[in-house]
Amino acid sequence: MEPRAGISKQDIREQIWDYMESENLADFPRPVHHRIPNFKGSARAAEHFPRLQVFLTARTVKVNPDAPQQRARFLVLESKKTLLVPTPRLRTGLFNRITPPPGANKDMLRKCATSQGVRSFSVPVGLDASILVDLVVVGSVAVSEKGWRIGKGEGYADLEYAMMVSMGAVHEGTPVVTIVHDCQVVDFPEALLGDHDLTVDYILTPTRLISTGCRRPKPAGITWSKISREMLEKIPILRSLREREKRAGKDVTLQAEHGSLLGPASQRPAAPSTVRRPQDASLPGADSPEAACSPLGGEGVPATVCVGNLPRDARISDLKRALRELGAAPLQLTWRGLRHRALLHYQDLAAAQRAVSCLQGLHLGASALTVALARPQKDK
Repeated sequence: MEPRAGISKQDIREQIWDYMESENLADFPRPVHHRIPNFKGSARAAEHFPRLQVFLTARTVKVNPDAPQQRARFLVLESKKTLLVPTPRLRTGLFNRITPPPGANKDMLRKCATSQGVRSFSVPVGLDASILVDLVVVGSVAVSEKGWRIGKGEGYADLEYAMMVSMGAVHEGTPVVTIVHDCQVVDFPEALLGDHDLTVDYILTPTRLISTGCRRPKPAGITWSKISREMLEKIPILRSLREREKRAGKDVTLQAEHGSLLGPASQRPAAPSTVRRPQDASLPGADSPEAACSPLGGEGVPATVCVGNLPRDARISDLKRALRELGAAPLQLTWRGLRHRALLHYQDLAAAQRAVSCLQGLHLGASALTVALARPQKDK
């Protein structure tokens, strides 16, 4: 399966998710959209893992908690290596060390490798723990034979690796493995990658073991200018790492303080994006049902774009990610999920008009979104 020319990361994700659904290539949970796909044959793909020399020599292996990596986690435990699994969304720390009961047999090890086992048989690993990770396993939505990787779009695998670099747990030579279905191995341009994107050295599929020979540098640490204040508030260990690096004299200026966003520099708007919940104040008339393509203001006057027809299961993060990738991130975002719409607030009419142009034809899942300048409410 080859992606179309001139497409974005999100286009590639959607193409692969759609293909896996149409060809019934995934197990539970379904649909695979917005997930690391739990593809059929993941256990068979993981059987290549012990054949890697880097696996044989590794003592400590970090494996993501996604379902398609379950067999890989079991193989690490079976080989009596130390297994580290990131905590979900990094809310309570970075790693958990999986500790099977003494004398655990294979059935117990298989249980320890499940998502429930990861929760039940784990011990948190603190920031000050002296850990050296010898091998990293990540999930992917798409990966090229050159080692370029696309995740599900939330950036946690990239951030986890960057945090491990900051902790001294990994270095440039630490090998990275991903386990995917054959259809997830696609060619795409290197230009889609940013400095914060993690690359992989080995790709395991049900039919192939690919050594990428990737020479693109991996993240050299946390790029604080890509970290939002919102993200910092949600991830306590990230705050601790920031304080540590600040004391060491490093530049830890955050995204909002830089006025820049994730994504290619050429696509960065002039101000950061923040989320405003429905109860937050919004511009007059922007929530009116008849919002349409009428100007809201002139130069220097804030303007609003109304995005409608959001799918029922859409999340704020889905829309924010799409906006970043299209270079249309707003100053503020008002989420009206129950009404299947969102309001994007820009610094002036010109910025809003550019956003409308960029967002034409935007899809979230199977839904084609409606995009229009919001019309102000008439004075009563």
